Amino acid sequence: MDTVTTTETPEIKLHFLDYWRVIRLRRSLILVVFLLCVLTSTLLTLWLPKQYSSTVVIEVQKDNPIINPGQFGVTTVSSDPFWLTTQFQIIKSESILTNVIQSLNLRQKFAEMSGDPGTPWLMDEAYNYLNSRVTADQRRLTDLIEITVRSSNPQLASAIVNEIATAYGESRIEAYRSTHGTGLLQFGLDLTNTMRELTAKKDLAEFYRTNLNIPEMYVPGTQTPETIMTEQLRGYEHARIEAMMNFLDASNQLVKVVQIPPDKLATALPQAIRFTDSDWNELSSRRLMAIDQLNSASNVYGIQHPEFLRAKHAYEVADAAFEEKVQGVMLGLSNHYDASKAYFDIVSASEQGAQEDFRRQMVAYRPYYDTIEQVGNLQRQVEQGLRQYGELRVAAVDPGKIVTVRNMGHVEKQPISPKAKVIIPIGIVLGLMVGVGLAFFIEYLDTSVKTIDDIERALQAPVLGVIPQNVGNVLEDGPDSPHAEAYRVLRTNILFSRKNENWNTLTVLSGGAGEGKSTTLFNLAAVFAQNGQRILIVDSDLRRPSLHKLFHLSNTNGLTDLLLKQKSADEVIQKTKVPNFDFLASGKLPSTSMSILGSSQMKDAIQELKRRYEFIFFDSPPLLGISDASVLASEMDMVLQVVQYRRYPQPMTLRAKQMILKVGGNLVGIVLNNINMSQDESYYYYSGYYEYQSQQKEPTVVQLSEAAKEAKMEIKQKY
Repeated sequence: MDTVTTTETPEIKLHFLDYWRVIRLRRSLILVVFLLCVLTSTLLTLWLPKQYSSTVVIEVQKDNPIINPGQFGVTTVSSDPFWLTTQFQIIKSESILTNVIQSLNLRQKFAEMSGDPGTPWLMDEAYNYLNSRVTADQRRLTDLIEITVRSSNPQLASAIVNEIATAYGESRIEAYRSTHGTGLLQFGLDLTNTMRELTAKKDLAEFYRTNLNIPEMYVPGTQTPETIMTEQLRGYEHARIEAMMNFLDASNQLVKVVQIPPDKLATALPQAIRFTDSDWNELSSRRLMAIDQLNSASNVYGIQHPEFLRAKHAYEVADAAFEEKVQGVMLGLSNHYDASKAYFDIVSASEQGAQEDFRRQMVAYRPYYDTIEQVGNLQRQVEQGLRQYGELRVAAVDPGKIVTVRNMGHVEKQPISPKAKVIIPIGIVLGLMVGVGLAFFIEYLDTSVKTIDDIERALQAPVLGVIPQNVGNVLEDGPDSPHAEAYRVLRTNILFSRKNENWNTLTVLSGGAGEGKSTTLFNLAAVFAQNGQRILIVDSDLRRPSLHKLFHLSNTNGLTDLLLKQKSADEVIQKTKVPNFDFLASGKLPSTSMSILGSSQMKDAIQELKRRYEFIFFDSPPLLGISDASVLASEMDMVLQVVQYRRYPQPMTLRAKQMILKVGGNLVGIVLNNINMSQDESYYYYSGYYEYQSQQKEPTVVQLSEAAKEAKMEIKQKY
């Protein structure tokens, strides 16, 4: 299977010069937008009325809360994150601003400022206007509120903002006194009811104490039955724990002694029960000594010897005494165990009995105990309430500094708007940004051909020539004109691109009208003729012939007469002022040109003309929309496609190239036409080269002619 090869589209990387090129090409647009923005910002600073502001800074505090008797002792004010925001709205409320309007007679002043002093404003109109001019905000991380008023009159702005601060402070004091007066009365009534309830609870507690026969120690303010009984139970619990520890210790000692083998009691018993006894040590030592003497006698004497018998008797006496001591210790341990257990049982029973008594007493004393607790709570509430009642009476008369003015509003000399130092720079920056942005946006929307890279990337074809703007007639301008050099470069590139030296027919095509194909064809043919070659230019654009106007010749007879065999080639070919440069006009236009250009007569005519001339140039109509150009492209040895700079979209140019290849045309290259050399740096080296050549004289033509001859010789050697 054949491998399909694909060519990757080269990655487009924009250089800094590409951005600069766009800015230069669109500099007129950028300048217009920039001037419009600057002019608009300047006019705004002059046209907008001047506004002045004045700011007053006040410190605000929350009102002291009225505390109910049931909440005596609670003096902490809860945090309210929306309290200051609420004050902002109160400052701008109708109750505050209406008083300010009436105090300063703002209805009349606003009417005078509006230009109609004879008709004072309505209160609603004045309030809405003033409300829109007042702002209140919090100074960061403080309880300070900044009130700002804007007005075209700086004195009036200062007077209004100070009056607002005064009106707000008075409204807070009035609201405080009204609220605290009503609250203080209710506070006194609630406190009286609490004192009555305290007296009733005391009487009830005394009733319970008398009927339940509670000792005097249980009177209010002393220990309660629960605390006294709890202390007694704690004593029983300590005694029980101590008895239990003694019992466990005796039990452990007895268990250890029982587990000791009889032959090891002499040494292990004192360590097991941790006791010291002088008799025990003496008896143990005597017994050990008797054992040693008996062992010595048995080794020396016989069992009937008196010494052995005496040693045996001494051992029996010492062992009996030691055994009696051991039995006494064991009996003591057993008696200690029994006594500890009996004591632990007695203490446990006593504790259990005390607990039963405590539960019975608590059930019996519960009403009294609860009443005593209520009496204590009410007593504390009454004491705290009496103290707070005195404080609130003083606060209701003198609320203190609820609102404090920290900074008065002053008359400002500098207006806050319009700010020329801000608006004009913004206009300058905005003008540059909008102008440059609009230029790049239009450049982005413009998909036409702009650079040689655009052509070679989109059409995958070489660019053989770059033609500047405003080219004229090379025959009239002369061979030394700077524009002629562009066509001489094109001629040289065509000669190098020609793959066969017998190729001598060429047509110049374009996708759309007005791209300069006829001018390019004419000037290119003229350059070939000036080089001394025998040239024929044929106006095969049968729909809109124009080349005869450039030659100032007649279009009466021409190609159509030759193809219809009405006249011979010698009769229709016209001589021009330039030697070796002939012209074949289009002739009278037939009803249809398709059959003529695609006929066998056309092919025969081309072959006959190829034998007479070194190069033949055929003019044609645009490719898109007209079939004549496609027919000519299929019959020519070489085809050039002209693309005008920044005229048609790239897809249209690509479509024209595809049509040339589709009909079998031999596309040798692209000509980029109508370049503005002075504005586009991408073609600066072309313009610089042409300007340099324009300063040369005849030797330039000779040198180029020699270059063309050398190119032709190189092609002959190659092919």
